[in-house]
Amino acid sequence: MSAITVEGLRKSYGHLEAVAGIDFTVERGEVFALLGPNGAGKTTTLEILEGFQDRDAGRVSVLGADPAQARHSRTLRERVGVVLQEAAVDPYLSVREVLSRTAGYYPHPRAVDEVIALVGLEEKAGARVRTLSGGQLRRLDVGMGIVGDPELVFLDEPTTGFDPTARRGAWDLVRALTGGGTTVVLTTHYMDEAQALADRVAILAAGVIVADGPPQTLGGRDTATARIRFRVPAGWSADQLPLPAVVTDGIAELLTTSDTQAPSEELRSLHILTGWALERQLPLEGLVVERPTLEDVYLRLTGGSP
Repeated sequence: MSAITVEGLRKSYGHLEAVAGIDFTVERGEVFALLGPNGAGKTTTLEILEGFQDRDAGRVSVLGADPAQARHSRTLRERVGVVLQEAAVDPYLSVREVLSRTAGYYPHPRAVDEVIALVGLEEKAGARVRTLSGGQLRRLDVGMGIVGDPELVFLDEPTTGFDPTARRGAWDLVRALTGGGTTVVLTTHYMDEAQALADRVAILAAGVIVADGPPQTLGGRDTATARIRFRVPAGWSADQLPLPAVVTDGIAELLTTSDTQAPSEELRSLHILTGWALERQLPLEGLVVERPTLEDVYLRLTGGSP
């Protein structure tokens, strides 16, 4: 059984259709990233999955239960962790006290000290919440979401306000969770985060899913036009290169199209280019092969929305 199944989900606010009939599944043990610009329907979708909103139409199953049915609410609360963008926490409690109190709501919580270590707050375990920095507060939010040892965790913009080191630490935490069998549903505006963590990505735009799949192949990334770029060797001009290229400020760019059914033009171009350089003992400084990034695909599918 999938961790989450969504079929024909719809939700409107008056004349505004926030979610317009979407379908997706989240398999157990995977990281599923739900991406989209503000107003695309992400928050509404998550709130329906978390049981905070009623849907207008469609079928939703979370860990085999319908989150809209009151009889399932207690069971789901015990099995699901939610990390909201902002959580209300008593500012005069310590980090350990907050997590200990939250752990008391669950039948089989993680050890509090284990959670403190997982979220990197060992040095702040006895500190009052009001003394924490923004990044440390976010770590505490994550700790509150996982202290119940949930089977499924919703992470809503979990690394907002983190510096690069803290972000990488959060990524390691997500990997540790899924390594232990936890399913993670992630929303983020950082495309490198989705690329690094997600097994599958769904992109929402104007209430509909415009793409769904592994981040490596989403939107045809794996077969899209590739760019081969390098610095033209000193003393050589564009018309002396072995292949047609556009040269700007001394940087040559070749455009190729990959064909998955035959040796790709990209490989043939690289073979010709490197053979030419080796024969003449010329350096190809800055040689790179670039395909569209996940951010490129995201911007194209959402009309350039941030």
